[in-house]
Amino acid sequence: MRALIVEKGEDGKTSAGVQDIDESRLPEGNVTVAVEFSTVNYKDGLCVGPGGGLVRTYPHVPGIDFAGIVETSDDDRYKPGDKVVLTGWRVGEAYWGGYAEKARVNADWLVPLPEGLSTKQAMAVGTAGFTSMLAVMALEAHGLTPEKGEVLVTGASGGVGSVATAILANLGYDVAAVTGRPEQSQYLANLGASKLITRDELAETVKRPLEKETWAGCVDAVGGAMLARVLGQMKYGGSVAAVGLAGGAQLPATVVPFLLRGVNLLGIDSVMQPYENRLVAWQRIASDLPMEKLEGMIVDAGLGDLPKLGADILKGQVRGRVVVDVTV
Repeated sequence: MRALIVEKGEDGKTSAGVQDIDESRLPEGNVTVAVEFSTVNYKDGLCVGPGGGLVRTYPHVPGIDFAGIVETSDDDRYKPGDKVVLTGWRVGEAYWGGYAEKARVNADWLVPLPEGLSTKQAMAVGTAGFTSMLAVMALEAHGLTPEKGEVLVTGASGGVGSVATAILANLGYDVAAVTGRPEQSQYLANLGASKLITRDELAETVKRPLEKETWAGCVDAVGGAMLARVLGQMKYGGSVAAVGLAGGAQLPATVVPFLLRGVNLLGIDSVMQPYENRLVAWQRIASDLPMEKLEGMIVDAGLGDLPKLGADILKGQVRGRVVVDVTV
């Protein structure tokens, strides 16, 4: 089987390359999957490179997402031929992941592929799109409806932001998309964004804890000073779903928006999400994400492209959703 292997030398430096390895090297698990597609997330970039503290042992196979067909199973829930998808559970970080032609994992980590989705489409969604759907569901659970007003999406040209923009627009929301790459305006408009906001407009911290009530909801992939600024612009009772920290882990904010406007800050975790929630989210993805919009996000790649793509995503240079054909 072919796999992208990351190795660490005696000097502590890592290197990544495609190798032919024996299937016997796969880790323990009760389901073996013939992987068809994977994708590239920020965590993958870390794991393909120096690890970012995520990788426990080397040599290592990254890839936090994969979709494929069950080859063997010791668990009654899955049988050979079943199509499955995996995101999270620290696969690709602490455990060998999807950048290989086969993966062996715990059955509890898998989800049946929803009807209407191909394995390629599932990886165009991946952790990024799955997280986006969880964010939308959380905003809805806290009262967001299209009638409430505009919804802001930060980091909109990235993987999470792209899918969030497409889902929200398809559900009838007016989406304001924030990006540091104005050349992506047409791309974002095609996904359904009704307004483009440059990153500079929201990147600066202001002294005022409250500004004009502007946004009914927000999917935030940036964090840092931008999230602090957005909190002060939320409408009364509005919610922000925090899904990332591309702009930093610090939050230079005050509690005033929470106390005077009843603003909600909702944390979104996709890694350890319970199975039942995963099923609901994937079914919502199949019904609420326009497949033609998803196709417009896809950048095709093979295993040999991953070292460069891993470096690119850490620099913020990857647009949309990379889909990795592990057989190429």
